[in-house]
Amino acid sequence: MKVKQNPLKLIKPYMDGYEKTIFLGRFLAAVSALLAMVPYYEIWKLLKIAISGKHLDEIPALGWKAVGVVLISMLLYVLALLCTHLAAFHIQAVMRKSLMKHIMTLPLGVFDEEGTGKIRRTVNDSTAATETYIAHNLPDKAVAAATPVGIAVLMIGFDWKIGVLCLIPVLIGFCFIAGMMGPKMQESMKYYQNAMEVISNEGVEYVRGIPVVKTFGQTVFSFKRFSNAIDDFTSWATDYTKKMSGPMVRYITAINAVFVALIAGAYFFGRNGVSGELLLNTMYYIMVTPLLTVAMTKLAYSGEQEMTVVDAITRVNHIFEIDSLQRGGKKPMPTNTEITLENVSYCYPNATKNAISNMNITIREGSHVAFVGPSGGGKTTTAQLIARFFDVKEGSIKIGGVDVKDIDEQELMKNISFVFQDSHLLKESILDNVRMANPKASEEQVLQALKKAQCQDIIEKLPDGIHTVIGAKGTYLSGGEQQRIAIARAFLKNAPIVILDEATAFADPDNESSVQKAFEELAKDKTVIMIAHRLTTVVDADCIYVLQEGSCIEKGTHQELINQQGRYESMFGEYMKSVQWKVGA
Repeated sequence: MKVKQNPLKLIKPYMDGYEKTIFLGRFLAAVSALLAMVPYYEIWKLLKIAISGKHLDEIPALGWKAVGVVLISMLLYVLALLCTHLAAFHIQAVMRKSLMKHIMTLPLGVFDEEGTGKIRRTVNDSTAATETYIAHNLPDKAVAAATPVGIAVLMIGFDWKIGVLCLIPVLIGFCFIAGMMGPKMQESMKYYQNAMEVISNEGVEYVRGIPVVKTFGQTVFSFKRFSNAIDDFTSWATDYTKKMSGPMVRYITAINAVFVALIAGAYFFGRNGVSGELLLNTMYYIMVTPLLTVAMTKLAYSGEQEMTVVDAITRVNHIFEIDSLQRGGKKPMPTNTEITLENVSYCYPNATKNAISNMNITIREGSHVAFVGPSGGGKTTTAQLIARFFDVKEGSIKIGGVDVKDIDEQELMKNISFVFQDSHLLKESILDNVRMANPKASEEQVLQALKKAQCQDIIEKLPDGIHTVIGAKGTYLSGGEQQRIAIARAFLKNAPIVILDEATAFADPDNESSVQKAFEELAKDKTVIMIAHRLTTVVDADCIYVLQEGSCIEKGTHQELINQQGRYESMFGEYMKSVQWKVGA
């Protein structure tokens, strides 16, 4: 049986000395709730005076006394919220700072593996759930727990027989709701959060693909994962609602049956005549009893709020459980850019098969090489291992004879430029986007990098030139244009090793020509690794490595591989046929 987790114990590592502040807030909230019961005692006195017709002059004093106690109760509750909010804001800040500090130490590949959307949601939403729980749910739970105690004392104190009779349906109802709030409910909450995460991610992918949907006249069902995510959640939500409807109906029926018990009790105890005391207590219980049912309902729902924060903290802790990138010590720095992979193997987390198996490759300094092969062959993974997006599981990768694990992370990044297949630009100016490669670069240096990247035509058509903000006032760039801006970053960085991952994949013919010219300029005097499916772009490479199922099965120049009549020759032949294909041919 799964043990119920205490949210406060999970939050404790982030409290940073605010435990007493949280306790004070909860204590003040509970005292506030108990003080809020005092006016009901004054109401009982007022009813007694009204029924007896005696001491009518005491009514104003009793009324003002009740008002005074209510004001004190409200003041205490405000102070309670002040304490819990101060603690909540500080704890949330500690969590976010700690998360971001840890995230900055993670391998770059984690962001693709986990998904940037998921990490962002954890940093923002999960910490926000913790803040809400501490700032609001904890004092509300203290009030919800203290209120039934105070009301129960009042109910039993005036007429214990009617009081006990009214409490019985409430206790029965609480048993029903307690049965719902067990370990199964925790699992259901976890499933719900996961389902929302999946639907959110798949929804984003669907929106991004709307142009394709419109072009080919497809529907949402063309996006099978998104459709399945919606169907799975719909089925689960329907089953869950049906499963919970029974206990919820029984709970609501039970707690509202208190009025039936009250009426039945009054009828039974007044069967031999209605006394003034019975009338007084019955009227009083009619006013007070609804407060008990409301308080019990709030207390029951606090269990759901606890499950939400437990799930949130679990997601935060999952990020902390991801191993940081091993830091390089004071080791010799690379003296050249020769890259050596020795018996390299790598397996993605939770995968059953290696993505890279016993890879041995040597890339000479200043050479231009290409990784080609079928999708899933390990091309991008190999390039990411060289840039240390992940650490190898077996073997070693060396640059200039030094293991990349021993090279300082910042120093390694200075030596490698990576132009991705899908370049991401921030909603900032062109200047700021390019300057990301070198924040200290002058505007003139940025302009030179843009010129080398064949971006003159892009800059000329923008309303504010390099100061134009991408995405503002309807200013957007095509995939090929974004790629050229990304290449400008690589020019500005001027790293001796350049990795081009399918860098012309989204370029139209006009943009591809400009991109190729930019690559030719960028590749001068540098060690270049190209990943390509367009095989005509790699025919001039010094060496072509054919990767399949995580292994290098062939290597050599274009002509050498053609002469071997192996996998590369077959791939090149098929590619040329696809290029020469025409409509109606």
